[in-house]
Amino acid sequence: MESSTRVEGIDHDLAALLVALASGPEPTTIDQDLDPHRVAEAVLAEVLSRAALLDQPPIPVTVQFELLTPGKPVGYVVSTGLQDQARPDTVKAGWVPEPEVWIRQDLGEFVRAVFGPAGSPADRTRQVVVRDEPGPRSPAPDDPAMLRWQAAQVAAGRLVLACSPRRHDLAALALRFGSDKWGGHWYTPHYERHFAPYRDRPVRVLEIGIGGYQSSAMGGASLRMWKHYFRRGLIHGVDIADKSGHDETRVRTIRGDQSDVDFLVALNDRHGPFDIVIDDGSHLSEHVIVSLTTLFPLLRHGGLYVVEDLATSYWPAWNGGRTDAGDPATSVGFLKTVVDELQAQDSTASGLEVTGMHFYHNMVVLEKGANREQTAPAWLRGD
Repeated sequence: MESSTRVEGIDHDLAALLVALASGPEPTTIDQDLDPHRVAEAVLAEVLSRAALLDQPPIPVTVQFELLTPGKPVGYVVSTGLQDQARPDTVKAGWVPEPEVWIRQDLGEFVRAVFGPAGSPADRTRQVVVRDEPGPRSPAPDDPAMLRWQAAQVAAGRLVLACSPRRHDLAALALRFGSDKWGGHWYTPHYERHFAPYRDRPVRVLEIGIGGYQSSAMGGASLRMWKHYFRRGLIHGVDIADKSGHDETRVRTIRGDQSDVDFLVALNDRHGPFDIVIDDGSHLSEHVIVSLTTLFPLLRHGGLYVVEDLATSYWPAWNGGRTDAGDPATSVGFLKTVVDELQAQDSTASGLEVTGMHFYHNMVVLEKGANREQTAPAWLRGD
């Protein structure tokens, strides 16, 4: 192998740029100012994160990627397969002389295959070569040569599939990564209903609350779930504790306080505007209200804002449980006042541009848009 440099580091801005490039007109071209090695590493990191959801070959397999550029091709070697116990795929820069699988593709088309819209041609330059099948004189199905060939087929199919659009059931993703949005709660059917139109778009998603309390190692399950659900999305997580250990391609964590207006505005300026915001943070009513009234006006039109775990609005220890169920100082009480925004032409509204509200047990989904539907004539209103 000419080089054994391990691929390391996360370039969040590069991932965002590649999603944008793949969303543009065909063909996707890589700007001369971009380092093709950094581009290749970012895309391969995404491919391996998707491949981790698929069954590995039963034995180790070496896959050579040859990514073509206007200059010299760049090469990366992926090692995959099980040996004694499950282990993650690894990728290194360089070349091997006799890989079991060889995948060759134009780098720009490779970017589009992974990050581009569903249905766009993204395999016109792809060439996949699998180790030759053993001859008919192979002594038995468990012959080592036959097993290596079968494993190479699995590896090739798995990585090609990881380069293509693939839909995963949200509840299955929640179980896979350990998110309590299915099992601990029963939110995923509601999310599927509202998020389905967005899942193939290059959305910017913000989740407040990463989980795991003060532990830097715990949490992050929902961020990984959203990453694989929104295959072209940029996922951002905010937490009061340092959760940078959960950063990966298309997943960025930011440390901050959801009750700090200046922090929230700066967050939007740096990483927004967001298409989807999910508040799974402190669940304290005052924090929920501050986050909502700050971030919802900054949300992109057509976007969604979700507040989870509304039960805390009724719990005294969480600034809830007041004698007045409509007290606007509680989360649910405040949301009741937002209902007036739906009748903005006929009411003294909250000032939030809400075009839809969907309440479920323990959660609400708000739709952002210009609520400008014409009201009834004055004579009918009794003005």
